[in-house]
Formats: sequence, structure tokens, C-alpha cells
Amino acid sequence: MTQAAPSTDRRRFLQLFSASGLAGTLFPGVLWARWQQEPESPITAEMIAEAEKIAGLELNDQEREMMRDGLARNLEAFEKIRQLQIPNEVPPALVFEPVMPGVQVVPALEQRPLRVSRWADPKRPREDAELALLPLSKLSALIRRRQVSSVELTRLYLNRLRHYDAKLHFLVGLTEDLALDQARRADREIASGSYRGPLHGIPWGAKDLLATRGYSTTWGAAPYRDQRIAEDATVVRRLEQAGAVLVAKLTLGALAMGDYWFGGQTRNPWKIEQGSSGSSAGPGSATASGCVGFGIGTETRGSIVSPSTRNGVTGLRPTFGRVSRYGAMALSWSMDKIGPMCRCAEDCALVFSAIHGADGLDPTARTVPFSWDPYRPVRQIRVGYLAAAFEEAERYDNRDFDLETLRVLREDLGLELVPVELPDFPVDALGFVLTAEAAAAFDELTRSGRDDELTRQTRGSWPNTFRIARMIPAVEYIQANRARTMYQRMFSQAIRDVDVFVAPSFRLGIVGATNLTGHPCVVVPNGFRDDGTPVSISFIGDLYRDADALLVAHAYQQATDFHLRHPEVDSQVVAE
Repeated sequence: MTQAAPSTDRRRFLQLFSASGLAGTLFPGVLWARWQQEPESPITAEMIAEAEKIAGLELNDQEREMMRDGLARNLEAFEKIRQLQIPNEVPPALVFEPVMPGVQVVPALEQRPLRVSRWADPKRPREDAELALLPLSKLSALIRRRQVSSVELTRLYLNRLRHYDAKLHFLVGLTEDLALDQARRADREIASGSYRGPLHGIPWGAKDLLATRGYSTTWGAAPYRDQRIAEDATVVRRLEQAGAVLVAKLTLGALAMGDYWFGGQTRNPWKIEQGSSGSSAGPGSATASGCVGFGIGTETRGSIVSPSTRNGVTGLRPTFGRVSRYGAMALSWSMDKIGPMCRCAEDCALVFSAIHGADGLDPTARTVPFSWDPYRPVRQIRVGYLAAAFEEAERYDNRDFDLETLRVLREDLGLELVPVELPDFPVDALGFVLTAEAAAAFDELTRSGRDDELTRQTRGSWPNTFRIARMIPAVEYIQANRARTMYQRMFSQAIRDVDVFVAPSFRLGIVGATNLTGHPCVVVPNGFRDDGTPVSISFIGDLYRDADALLVAHAYQQATDFHLRHPEVDSQVVAE
């Protein structure tokens, strides 16, 4: 591969940066940068002296001199590896394992038949808007009883996607031809008695980092807006096997960050001047506004939890490795997860039952029994609460909603909540595990200079983050992962007496911590602010206790009605 020449502005920046002497003080990658500019020039002791500062080393002249030949050989090795043109989908040889030795999780689980809540009198609503906003379990009952056809429902959602995208900007593209073909097939099969299950005939939307044969998969980023991948992601394929109908590719913040993509900002249907949060921006907004039966999102560090909260939907971030990521854009191989975003916890369980399990293609994916029974007594589950987050003296914005959630769990559901205290550990310091892997995933984009095409170019956006992350020493990345192992052990010990614990969704770093450990999270709405926007609470399960977390969330939703409220998009005016 030919190394792309830097743009004029970038070349001028590099020249000024190097001349200033700042380059070496900021990162050891100055060695690589200097060698790129002058490949025939030898590495000098002065270059090493500048580069060692960010690595936290203090060397003497003799040590620097001894290093020169070895560093030169490393640079030559780097260049040979770069010539390989490693695609985004190729994972590293190292595989993250969330279960620590001695922790017995998998053997305690058993596979039982899937059950779905019974709807006493399933009748088609008179209004299309009411039909579109029904939970999956009720849509499924109507389709199975042939009170609504899949084609009718698919056309309804296609029309709503077109209509509401003008305000909400959640649509990368419709998959109309595919959707109508799948819907017609579903109706034929159901009419003949060949019912595949609760997703049969249900229209859904995919976050547009899931490969879909015959359609663009843009990753929300301008450099990839015309990208076509020749095969379906495993999740797309499994949902088709379950009889679901793909109606749209939905937005994500560019390369899975935020809610800004090359088409603008995806909007919150509860307050359209506000972004829908990200990176699973489109699935959150489209599901909340009744434009799909359910959405599929992904999370690395908050990308299901945050947009589910903002859009007032229910999201499941599964245990790491329970859903194959084959065919999904890679951002962080040790942290990426795929999960459903729906209108209630039971919907998430029904979707998850169709997509989980190993496929022989994603080396991290494993098959672990998942059993959903909405009639299982919730008191059989050991439930805790993150005591420090709820009981601290300091007030926070959503504290009253969160305390009311505890009251419902204790008084209305009769649960005896066990206090949980998470280990004191510098979890935030491990954040560069994600950014180092992300920089590797988009190495070519950074080196080519095409990162300039991304919509956002701020200090905290991907282009700058990728450049910074390239300068993380390999030793420090490995040390961070060793510290991560320590934290995993401590976390497992801290929650040993519970199967699920409830926590404020964004307090005490819980999102970052549980994404690093790989624990599942179910996030549900638990109230509305004065401006009408939703807030959320999170149910964190032990590893592979996704069903337990979903059942506690389902019980909470049976005792409340926040998930039954829907935004009024038509009444809102778009500000000029």
C-alpha cells in the first residue's frame, strides 16, 4: 500500500509541530513521524530523549545509544505490517474473557422453552398510530392471529419512516424492496401454518454498522457512505431466519460516537431541538416514535444505555460475547456488544432469544442458555442496589426518580434489596483501552488523511482521539488490560451475593465500569423531567444473567407505566 501524502494543512502543521520541539515531549510516536518524513535519516539520541518523556522514562546517554538500532528495526517492522492492509473486520489474536477463573456462571443456567406474555383480548387498534406504537409482544399476537398482515404493518412503518425522518433524521436508507419481499413471505408462511416465532413478520431497523447484502453500510461516516459489504451480519441473518422484516438502515453517530452523522444530527422525538444521543441514535429515535417494531443497536461505552435513556426506550446491552459481532463494524474488539432497543423489557428478551449464541465466525461469541419466562416469580432473583449512588448526601438531577424506583421495587414488588458496594478502583484510567483499539480499527483512515472527511473535528471527536491513541505505548495498553483483570475479579467478588443490582444509569461511572467487565445492563425509563424528556434506571446483571436482569426490569415495568408513554412528534415545530 502506498502511504498517502499528508494534506497541505496537515503537512504545515507537522512541520511547525516538529520545529517547535513539542512533538517529542507529547508522544514517543515522534520517532515514527520523523522516520516517515526522512526514512533515510537515522534515529538519534536526541530524538529518543524527546520521545521518552511521554513514556515516563528517564534514560542516560548510554541507554539511548543502545536503543537506536532496536528502534530502527521496530520501525521497519511497523512498515511491513502496514503493507498488509488489514481490514476493519479482522480481529486481534487476543480474545477478551469476561468470566474470571473460579467463577461458576454458565453451569448454573439451563435452557427452558421461550414463553411470551398472554394478551387477553388481542384486537387490532382502530388507529394506525396506536398500532405502530404497540410493543412487539402485542404486534406478534396480532400477526399470528392474522388480524394484521406483515405487509400491512411493513407499509405502515415504511410510511412513518419517510414522514418522521423529515423531523428526526434517523434514516440512512429504506430497505423497501427487501422488506416487502420478506413481509410477503411471512404472510404466506403464517397462512400455511408455518409460524417461526414471536418475531415472524415484525418490521425492524438496523443501526447502520451492520452489514446488509445489497445495501450500503455507511458506519455513519462520510468516507464510507458508498460502502457495500457482500454478506449479511450474523444478527441480520438470524433475524431473517426468525422471520423478522428489515425495513431500514438507521443512523449512528459517525463511527459509533454521538448522534452526528454525515446527514446531520439525529433528533430526540420527545424534544426535537435536542439530539437523540448516541451512538445508537437512529434505533432509539425510530423505536420511540413508532417507526419500527424494534431496533438493533450496539454499545462499547454507553451507546445503547445513553440513547435508550434520551429516547425513553428500553435497551439491553448483553453480556459481552453473547451476540456475534460478525459483520458489524469493529470499534473495540474487547468491548463491542450488540443488543436490542425496544418498547419494553419483554420485547428485548424476545429479540435477544433470536440473536444470541456463537456462530463460528466471531471468536468471542459463545452459546449460553437463555430462558425467558415472564411468569417466573421475580422474588426468586437475588436483587441488590448500588447503595453509595442512592444514599449519598449530595443531590443529583434525577435522584427523586431513582429513589421512587427503589420504593416500587421494595414496596410494590416486595423485593428485599441487598446493598452492593463496588470496588474503589481507578476505572476511568482504563478508558484508553477502548481508544487504543479504536485507533487500530481505523488505522488506515487516520494515516490516509481521510479522517478529515468526518463530520465532527473537535478535540473530543474521533479524528483527534485516533491520533492521540496512536501514541499510547504498547506496554501501557497491556498494563491497563492487566489492571482490567484485577478489576474484573474485584467486581465479581463485590456482587457475589446478588444476581442483579439496580443503579442510577449514569452515577459513579457505572456505564464505563460494566462495559469494561462485560456485565449485562437493561436500561428502562423511570420518569419524565419538567420539560417532558425521559430519564432512566439501569438493572445490571451478573455475567450471563441477562434473563434475570430483564425479568426484574419487566416486573418494574408491570408496576409502572413510563414505558407506555409516547412522544408527540407531530405537535412539535422544528426551529429554523
